[in-house]
Amino acid sequence: MISASNLILSFGGFDLFRGISFQLNDSEHVGLVGKNGAGKTTLLKLIAGEIKPTGGSISLPNDIRLGYLPQQMKLASGKSVIDETRKAFAETIKIKKDIERIELELANRTDYESKDYLELINKLTELNDHFSILEGETADARAEQTLLGLGFKRSDFTRQTTEFSGGWRMRIELAKILLQNPQVLLLDEPTNHLDIESIQWLEEYLKSFSGALILISHDRAFLDNVTERTLEISLGNIYDYRVPYSKYVELRLERREQQLAAYRNQQKVIEDTQDFIERFRYKATKAVQVQSRIKMLERMELIEVDEEDNTTLNIRFPEAPRSGDIVVEARDVSKSYDGKMVFANVTFTIERGQKVAFVGRNGEGKTTMSRIIAGEIDFEGQLKIGHNVSIGYFAQNQDELLDGSLTVLETIDRVAVGDIRTRMRDILGAFLFRGEDVDKRVSVLSGGERNRLAMAKLMLQPYNLLVLDEPTNHLDMRSKDVLKNALLAYNGTVIVVSHDRDFLDGLVDKIYEFSDGVVKEHIGGIYDFLRKKKMSSFKELERQKEELKENKTGEATSDQKKFWEERKELDKLIRKAESQAERIEQEINKAEQAIREFDAKLTDPAAHGIDLSDKAYFQKYEGLKNELASLLNQWEQALAQVEELKNKRNNQKFNNGKK
Repeated sequence: MISASNLILSFGGFDLFRGISFQLNDSEHVGLVGKNGAGKTTLLKLIAGEIKPTGGSISLPNDIRLGYLPQQMKLASGKSVIDETRKAFAETIKIKKDIERIELELANRTDYESKDYLELINKLTELNDHFSILEGETADARAEQTLLGLGFKRSDFTRQTTEFSGGWRMRIELAKILLQNPQVLLLDEPTNHLDIESIQWLEEYLKSFSGALILISHDRAFLDNVTERTLEISLGNIYDYRVPYSKYVELRLERREQQLAAYRNQQKVIEDTQDFIERFRYKATKAVQVQSRIKMLERMELIEVDEEDNTTLNIRFPEAPRSGDIVVEARDVSKSYDGKMVFANVTFTIERGQKVAFVGRNGEGKTTMSRIIAGEIDFEGQLKIGHNVSIGYFAQNQDELLDGSLTVLETIDRVAVGDIRTRMRDILGAFLFRGEDVDKRVSVLSGGERNRLAMAKLMLQPYNLLVLDEPTNHLDMRSKDVLKNALLAYNGTVIVVSHDRDFLDGLVDKIYEFSDGVVKEHIGGIYDFLRKKKMSSFKELERQKEELKENKTGEATSDQKKFWEERKELDKLIRKAESQAERIEQEINKAEQAIREFDAKLTDPAAHGIDLSDKAYFQKYEGLKNELASLLNQWEQALAQVEELKNKRNNQKFNNGKK
């Protein structure tokens, strides 16, 4: 369906693509991955025909229907949501008008036997057939279904698009693309502006989408559930893996190890060949061999090794001062804007050390509740912040709240006080602001850099309650993993608003669902919650409703409490075992580095002053190898313990689900 052949794209002497080739067949669902700046978005623009390649070609069938959703696009205005969405049916609407025009003309004619009349009949038949193929009769129903799936309410359909934020208007554009029944979909970060329920709806839609799909996303769970093939762009080349994202990560590591081995072997051959050339360059008897080796080096195709991006966040939240047992206690909290109720009579309790998530559709009040807890807005009802609780709040638009005229260092300097001032550059370094980066103006930073700077500000004070509203926006997968691990190791209380299932999985143990003005408590992790939401049995659903009525305070049953205590203990053991495995892994890295240094010296003992008859030297060498073997054994045991504990937790979760 799509064929790229020897594709080259150059910018000012720099080759972004160096002759890449690939094919996309009918119905294939492909994830497009690579580092920021590798060219993922650019490749989609090439396929969509928005830019032209420097060399090579992209072939698509002439009559193909292609839907392209870029990260940023011009958003239409001046119509209602439903009318703007109906633009997707431009062809269907035109055909319907043509049908009505011909039917009206036929009704007013009596020359039933004429050639013109018969031609009109044939034309009407063709138009009706085409209208049927395009499912014209169900167009409005499909438009409504798609808008509802993407999070709109029926009451939104008649509202003007200008009343909605950019994220919601992007959903309208996505709806229009999906409704055009494209044969090929190109989606660049489609989940950026979707809530967790809309992401699941889009996921289910794309899983059943019969056409070809190329998807760029930083949502690991979304990629795994939607795609079965992964294309990686790296160093101007493209690598094809016929597996979903998680499996690709494993295979990529294997490929890199093979690359490194081949690279080392080639470098050894080059070094030996160059030594031979230098040794015998001026010996007439070796002239032929020397020239032969020179030509061999000239013909040799050098092996490149993918650059390993080691610029990863290295963060650890400060030790949290001990707070009271009750951190946040809400009683009948309500909030409305301009007479419109966001939520009413919300009651919940968050205890010290808990990590909870606020989830639900956009506009249901998650950010509003976060701001209430942070003390930013007023409300009705009672909200008690516990004894000795200090709150660190990361707003969803935190990056926009930064002063663009300040430098990175000045931003931190304005809020740092006391001894922490001596660690400002260390903290910035942990968030990848190093060297001259600290002198950059905030106004020139990317979205990801601004988010990292805003997160760095949270490190300047030892808070014991972190309220984080969409903290992973603009972060790549590796940075999200590092942030997640830092939060897992954090000994304070965490409230996080997020739509990223992979980020929430294993991090939170209680979910507060915001829906239709009500906040419901769900004990367990994010996938426990989502499984409950997907229950199809109406009887089970009704039983749960009755239980909720009987238990109005939202408190868990005794069985749930027992389950929760067991779950907390298991999670604590898992974190301890994972920390142990991580510590051993660091020791392994040190031992391997020491052995590599020994190996490097042994390749040229004389240059390093090594006496090959020195037994003590080699005993130390063997001792390092034995230490490494022992550490590897300990590491395997630690990983096995982690796996055993996780299996126990999963079994516990399964048994609880049967109660």
